[in-house]
Amino acid sequence: MKLSYKSTISAGFVGYATQALTINFPPLLYVAFGKQFNISTSAIATLIAVCFLVQLLVDLLAAKFSDRMNVRVFIISAHVLTALGMVGLGFFPNIMPPIAGLMLATVLSSIGSGLVEVLITPIVESCPTPPKKKSSYMSLLHSFYCWGQATVILLSTVYFYVFGREHWQILSAIWAIIPISGAILFSLVPLYPLPKDEPDKKGKSYLHNRLFWIIGVMMLVSGAAEMTMAQWASAFAEAGLKVSPEIGNLLGPFIFALLMGSARVFYAKFSAKISLKKFILFSSILCIASYLTAAFSPFPIISLLACGICGLSVGVLWPGNISIAAGTVKGGGVSMFALLALLGDLGCMTGPSLAGTIAGLFNENIRISFAFSSLFPIILLISIIYLIYYTKKVNKNGN
Repeated sequence: MKLSYKSTISAGFVGYATQALTINFPPLLYVAFGKQFNISTSAIATLIAVCFLVQLLVDLLAAKFSDRMNVRVFIISAHVLTALGMVGLGFFPNIMPPIAGLMLATVLSSIGSGLVEVLITPIVESCPTPPKKKSSYMSLLHSFYCWGQATVILLSTVYFYVFGREHWQILSAIWAIIPISGAILFSLVPLYPLPKDEPDKKGKSYLHNRLFWIIGVMMLVSGAAEMTMAQWASAFAEAGLKVSPEIGNLLGPFIFALLMGSARVFYAKFSAKISLKKFILFSSILCIASYLTAAFSPFPIISLLACGICGLSVGVLWPGNISIAAGTVKGGGVSMFALLALLGDLGCMTGPSLAGTIAGLFNENIRISFAFSSLFPIILLISIIYLIYYTKKVNKNGN
């Protein structure tokens, strides 16, 4: 069978499912970690911070050495490291101090996840797809992060219900099948030359580009808004709302992932008819409402549904920001995607970490954390309004 660029895009789908696994499986176990290993909420927040700090470092190195990377070697290595991290998550805490074991597994899988994030987008961007379908394919690509997230949550919840959460180590090893599959696929599919940075568009030059920084701020707060809810919805349902883990996971993070993926598929289908900037503007308003409802609703079911609806509001943010950058910041290549991923990961790190720290300061109250986290979509709303105004001004002046 002859493999084409569509096979490469399909491998990219598996890559994003791998990243979804890395980021969204551990949050299902935060309460279990606390009980089994006597780990506090603040310590778990540190694990989250390490996860995204490692990805930040990977983003930085990729931005610096993007023109020297052997793409196939690095993307295969990314999947192998993720598989090792998933197996190690259940194995390492038994042979060393638990927090050190969890940290080591987190570092391994985060290196893999960071490489996946940096490389998958330009790999798919480099495929010879029709120009008008570029943003559509990008949104569809990112939707597979959501489908991976939803699948991990649903099947993990079923596993816990049938076999008990005390056997989570076995499930962690089983999930390594996804990154192993990705490694095999990327050893077979064709890879095309990645977009190159223009000579004057390398690394530091973006620091003087106002458009890049507007989109960079949007990436940062989008990552924070998405990941804060994704990381803490399960613990919020179980510890804060006192519902069973099964109901909490299905009504909170599962609906979150399902609606986030649905938003990305919807945009992929109707992207030619929809203004992306206006879509992000309305999404930011819905995100503000979701966080405030989750924080202040006196009814647990309404708070849980607000957690889920938040997924609809953040669905297009990350891929949308990347598409805006690709079409607006001229001459950008791998280093631009890496820098944007870095800023997004900075938000993914600081958002959930701040939420965990604030919860710890207020007697493990995650409601207060969610109220604070509404600041992220508020900043996004201000940024997208300014971006719309600024681009209109630039176009009017012909610059």
